[in-house]
Amino acid sequence: MAAWPLAARAQQPPSPLIGYLSAGSLEMSAERLRLFLRGLSKAGYNEGRNIAIEYRWAERHYDRLPELAADLIRRQVKVIVVPDSVVTAQAAKAATATIPVVFGIGADPVASGLVASLNQPGGNLTGASRLNVELVPKRLELLHELVPAALVVALLVNRANSNVERLTKDVEAAARALGIALHVIEGSSEPSLDRAFAQLAPLKAGGLVIAPDPLFIAHSARLAELALGHRMPAIFQYREFAAAGGLASYAGNPTQTYQLIGLYTARILKGESPANLPVQQYDKLQLIINLKTAKALGLAVSPALQALADEVIE
Repeated sequence: MAAWPLAARAQQPPSPLIGYLSAGSLEMSAERLRLFLRGLSKAGYNEGRNIAIEYRWAERHYDRLPELAADLIRRQVKVIVVPDSVVTAQAAKAATATIPVVFGIGADPVASGLVASLNQPGGNLTGASRLNVELVPKRLELLHELVPAALVVALLVNRANSNVERLTKDVEAAARALGIALHVIEGSSEPSLDRAFAQLAPLKAGGLVIAPDPLFIAHSARLAELALGHRMPAIFQYREFAAAGGLASYAGNPTQTYQLIGLYTARILKGESPANLPVQQYDKLQLIINLKTAKALGLAVSPALQALADEVIE
């Protein structure tokens, strides 16, 4: 009788193994990971109890993603979760056409080549997307409203990101429509951010738009610090940037995205096909303006723009 529980446990099937592939690091992904696990828990799956998770972190080195994805496939994971970027999802798609992949991205998954359509993904990928990459031209427009005297603006990008070419063309078109001269500057590592900001004064840039990228998200506070130090009005995507001293942020709230990819992962583990799970899109947007930073930069934010903002930091 004493031996019976051990024998019974030995006969139990192993917990399903999930692969979690991120372009970033655990430190920068802690909140989205918490939300993903919450989504799984709502569907009855809890790590260490009835599922196991293998984590792979590229630490913002995109060239590592293909091998990390291949390693998860060798571990025979049942699902690969890619929570942070199109480039991660593309690496997973290139690695397998059979293992389900659930993504959470800030770009159009159809235009990015991940799925055939939102309603019928049609392959082994599905997930959730929120407006982000598509909002960069709008961020330029908002920056123009905040700093109307700036006739030269810079766009900070990471060339390693697969969205850069399309994103840059869209922002260049928006700049032409506004009569603004646009300069593209690059940052591909934390040390290179200082060099990028050093280019702004010689370019006579009066404002800065920061493109979405896992590297920049990881260093939101540092980017805000650099913008203040260079007295540069800057706009980025999430609240963390504005809260750390950036002039403004404008993007969707990612909370629902990460919970949903947890729920979708659970549904696939229960037998549903990703080909038949529609990609969910969230388009609720938040404009946050840091009035304290605006005053420090000598900018007067109009009452109309303040009224438009979802939050004004004073």
